[in-house]
Amino acid sequence: MPSPSQRPSVLFVCIHNAGRSQMAAAFLTHLAGDRIEVRSAGSAPADTVNPAVVEAMAELGIDISAEVPKVLTVEAVQASDVVITMGCGDTCPVFPGKRYLDWELPDPAGQGVEAVRPIRDEIEKRIRGLVDEIAPAS
Repeated sequence: MPSPSQRPSVLFVCIHNAGRSQMAAAFLTHLAGDRIEVRSAGSAPADTVNPAVVEAMAELGIDISAEVPKVLTVEAVQASDVVITMGCGDTCPVFPGKRYLDWELPDPAGQGVEAVRPIRDEIEKRIRGLVDEIAPAS
């Protein structure tokens, strides 16, 4: 088991930290356990996580009802090995030596759970690929 300082760390960023980044962080935590340090944040965080997103994740047995949107900080970016933006635009600070990925995904804001499910499923697929790449099971 790697020590906390040796674990890769991933930061998910979207504007409101209420939908895509919350789902991605929850999937990564669920699938990788303590093999990866997971953070999520938003450049303009909402007050609460999108209820349709909470419902869509609950359908898969992942409870994110207690999560709270967090503001994106320079420290969070500096502390992460991989930064994955999801519609953040140019509001994310860029630092040398970090790996940046931009996942073009529809914004679930204002959508019902039916519209959130395909976004959720695409995020899960991408997270599974990311886990296999940066923290494969031993």
